[in-house]
Amino acid sequence: MIRKWVALIAVAVMAVGMPARGSSAELTFGDIAAAVVKVEAKIKPGARTAPTLGLNRSGSGVVIAADGLILTIGYITMESQALSVSTRAGKTMPATFVAYDHRTGFGLLRANGDLGVRPLNLGEPAELKAGAPMLVLSSGQSRPVTPVRVVSRRPFAGYWEYLLDRAIYTMPMHPEYGGAALVDLKGNLSGIGSLFINDAMEPGEPAPGNMFVPVDLLKPILAKLIEQGRSGRSARPWIGVYTTEAEGKLVVKRVANDGPGAAAGVKPGDIIIGVNGRKISDMAELFRIVWSSGDAGVDVPLDVLPYGAQSLEIKKITVRSRDRHKWLRLGHE
Repeated sequence: MIRKWVALIAVAVMAVGMPARGSSAELTFGDIAAAVVKVEAKIKPGARTAPTLGLNRSGSGVVIAADGLILTIGYITMESQALSVSTRAGKTMPATFVAYDHRTGFGLLRANGDLGVRPLNLGEPAELKAGAPMLVLSSGQSRPVTPVRVVSRRPFAGYWEYLLDRAIYTMPMHPEYGGAALVDLKGNLSGIGSLFINDAMEPGEPAPGNMFVPVDLLKPILAKLIEQGRSGRSARPWIGVYTTEAEGKLVVKRVANDGPGAAAGVKPGDIIIGVNGRKISDMAELFRIVWSSGDAGVDVPLDVLPYGAQSLEIKKITVRSRDRHKWLRLGHE
């Protein structure tokens, strides 16, 4: 089986012009392929994220340390009660939850045994520019390796109060993106797959691709994540209000169950027009202003046009923010 994967990688590498070995000659194609493992998670009944992400999740992960430490995208493993990993060579074993970081979206787990693979080195994606040839590797069967190009570096805002300043966008689209490895031409890990994106090249223009979280965001917090399960940074204020942008307006699509927004009276369909007295029109503005208000626990005043209101009278709602990490039912601390 491993020979099959190596052959597939070799074909893809020829398409992008990657040399047979990295400049350090440390990792072969087989090493790179083997470092990408399958991650399977069984989620706790009653988990906060179960209604949207399900109770059984799977995706890819990348071995980044000799002790079996695996980097993946956090939505696969958070609120898990059991984890397992499988290699391309067919070895399967349980794994232990290590950490989840909401700011970056990264998740860490560790295999409970020797996987028999060599870890990938973390690259330097800060310098990646549009046009750079890369490889995407996943643990899936339909397209385990795909040559791609970086098509843009720009912010990404997610309705779950998530913002990256310089996400990596690639094309063509890879269907098995969750936790997939974005690898540069030296065999270094540059990013972890997060999402399918309709407008990878530029906002609003149809161009299906993927968004990857750059691994340079991991480096400053990795030691703390391993030691504490968290980054060590102060918790940002979380308001539990999930929004969407529509015709220049910021509309509430739903609120987190038992979250701070729901407790304050924010409802689906409401339009948020201001935060802390400042007018806003998109998610990135909302998040940046909320986060600049202080740490989790700070009051966040919202200016809201209520759903179905008969007049344009603005309602002022004060949300007592919380630490989202504590709202999740992680159970690993």
